Amino acid sequence: MTGPKLNEGALLLDDDRPSTKATAKYLRGSASKARVVLDLIRGLDVRRADEVLQFTTRDVAKDVRKVLASAVANAVHNDEQDAEELFVLACFADEGPTLRRFRPRARGRATRIRKRTCHITIVVDRMSEEQLRIKSIKEAAHPQAGGRARRVAGSTAAAARRARVERSRRARAAGDGGVDESTEVELPTGAAAPLEDGSQPEGYPIKGNAGSKLYHVPGSSHYNRTVAEVWFASEEDAENAGFQLPPSQRKAKEEEK
Repeated sequence: MTGPKLNEGALLLDDDRPSTKATAKYLRGSASKARVVLDLIRGLDVRRADEVLQFTTRDVAKDVRKVLASAVANAVHNDEQDAEELFVLACFADEGPTLRRFRPRARGRATRIRKRTCHITIVVDRMSEEQLRIKSIKEAAHPQAGGRARRVAGSTAAAARRARVERSRRARAAGDGGVDESTEVELPTGAAAPLEDGSQPEGYPIKGNAGSKLYHVPGSSHYNRTVAEVWFASEEDAENAGFQLPPSQRKAKEEEK
């Protein structure tokens, strides 16, 4: 029985909202297995959808990824769209012809083998202005391309710190109607910013993470893995600035008391 063709209603678009599609026909594999993978990427932006397909273990994900790349290429070269602004509007799999083969069995009988095929279609379209705005905010809050692992390097850590300072300045300027761009971000008492190469300032051994508001003391389990965004001279200075120990260390410290 033919399975559901999900999200096909999105194909009924107005003429003033053009979309771009790509289709791969007669792929070896059943449509039901392809739909499981297509359900993972429906509604995602094309960059995120490609990442999902890259790490999906099903074999049909390789074919789906090629169709997605073809749809993006069609949008870029034929419709002059920006690849960074595209998302998966619709994706579905239709059943194709079934190849029938036979396997010999006991007593002169034969068993039918059904080799399924399918047609995969992916439709991409430009995100709305609201979706683009939300995406830009998320990317500014959580930089892509490597995350924390790449920020360990000294030059990258310094660049990340400069980006955080710039975002803080823009936020303050938007809040009070204007702030002198030459002013540095004010640090709490007993705190210091990382050096230009991302290393520890002398006399400030405690690492602080501004996002989680946690601090880590030397010798703790997370100390070496933490990329310090701010350094403190003592635990008291860190707690006065609103930072806390991780829950596991805080519990152990309370038990010692």
